[in-house]
Amino acid sequence: MGMEREIKLALPASQVQAATRWFVERAGNDGHAIKLVNIYFDTPQLTLASSRSALRLRQTPDGWLQTFKTVGHATNGLHSRHEWELPVADAKLDIDGLLSACDEPAAADALKQAAPVLIALFRTNFTRTLWLIDLDGAQIEAAIDQGDVLAEVDGEARRAPISEIELELKSGDEAALHTLAAELGKRIAGLAPDDISKAQRGYRLRAS
Repeated sequence: MGMEREIKLALPASQVQAATRWFVERAGNDGHAIKLVNIYFDTPQLTLASSRSALRLRQTPDGWLQTFKTVGHATNGLHSRHEWELPVADAKLDIDGLLSACDEPAAADALKQAAPVLIALFRTNFTRTLWLIDLDGAQIEAAIDQGDVLAEVDGEARRAPISEIELELKSGDEAALHTLAAELGKRIAGLAPDDISKAQRGYRLRAS
């Protein structure tokens, strides 16, 4: 629970191997790859999107997680947002649990209003390769995400690719995030700050 801070970088498909090699060298290991299946929920009227929040179920190798987050602020790829995450027994939301955890009144009110009419809107399916990097007294979780955003609108299947790097601050000073992003920028051609979350990509795909 609390504030999530991460830098998101759009990664050209042609640079995935180069970025992987760089992280392997930097972290001293091959990384840990996991497949993540994510289902995003909202009302038909997009109540949560209108309140600048997002709700998802995520299937991980260790089980299902539900996550509720605010859109927060994104500038030059740095995302700062509130996040509440709880394990669930299976692919079923526990709204009461999230409401108990959520300490942002406006977000909680939106979730309470949306709860009776939530539907699955879109999915993101991707492989995440993870490394933990120690830098300047901070610990950063670095990830390469490769996969797709998937939505069905009026019987039409829609797809958009996911190819990005996420650098999430686990402990220490936020300055370390910027230092690591700058190191990456010098080594990997074509990286660009990305202010659009995966949830926002899903909403855009549905609207396109």
